[in-house]
Amino acid sequence: MRILIAGAGATGGYFGARLAQAGRDVTFLVRSRRAEQLEGGLRLVGPGGEEIVPVATVTAQDLQGPYDLVIVAVKAGALPDVIDQTTPAVGEDTMVLPFLNGMAHLTALNDRFGTDRVLGGIVKVVATVAADGAIHQMHSIATLALGPQAGPVTDRVRRIYRELSAPGIQASIAEDAVGAMWHKWAFITAAGVITGLMRAPIGDIVAAPDGERFIRAVIAETEQVAAAAGHPTPGPEHDAMVGMLSAPGSGFTSSLYRDVTAGLPHEGEHLLGAFVATAAEHGVDIPLTALALLQLRAHDHATA
Repeated sequence: MRILIAGAGATGGYFGARLAQAGRDVTFLVRSRRAEQLEGGLRLVGPGGEEIVPVATVTAQDLQGPYDLVIVAVKAGALPDVIDQTTPAVGEDTMVLPFLNGMAHLTALNDRFGTDRVLGGIVKVVATVAADGAIHQMHSIATLALGPQAGPVTDRVRRIYRELSAPGIQASIAEDAVGAMWHKWAFITAAGVITGLMRAPIGDIVAAPDGERFIRAVIAETEQVAAAAGHPTPGPEHDAMVGMLSAPGSGFTSSLYRDVTAGLPHEGEHLLGAFVATAAEHGVDIPLTALALLQLRAHDHATA
């Protein structure tokens, strides 16, 4: 199976490197500068040590298709360009698997490639890209789930699942992929609100008076919106969210927090902005999330 991964950042780079290590036919679609960084391999730094993984790359002007699977693993702001760039790689039998946060990207991908061709995708990995291009994994979690947006799981989906199952990746098939994407959006939003408003890692927030009460209040807000949209959070998902976002001594911060504090482009509007708008559509009041969005917009205005 020929796999094209659009983006070699923290998410695409990590999962693509693990697939390449497992012998899968993986090519990264990247810009020229990133291609130069990866000429000597993709460097992974994580709990298990440091590795350099040889990888194949291609730039948009040299891309030739079709591929069997196109994985989209870019920030939301890059999506329109990436859709145009990957179109030559999408043939009659190609499937498209997005790894973006939130829900808005599905509409854009469906409009270009069709709902039957675009899968629901959910990944969880805590990683960042260093200035030298290395990917630093800060937590051992690395999960990947996929499934159709509607209808039964097909043999084609099962074949893709088997291809994406590799050491270092905990892969699964999501019977309700859209629901799983909603639950992740609720988690990512909660993490962004909690660490963004407090400007601190989870462990420091928990250690402060009323810190855990604040965390649970934010989680309750995001879960109320998911439930109003028809995707209530299952008990195990709720317990996992609370556990990860209230662990004493945890150094966890959200990717949104890390991007903002580093002065990098961020997905605040794509995540928090869309979440607040969705809550308003369903008549759900989420004051803490709205406050975090206001703080983020004020920050962006001040640093523009």
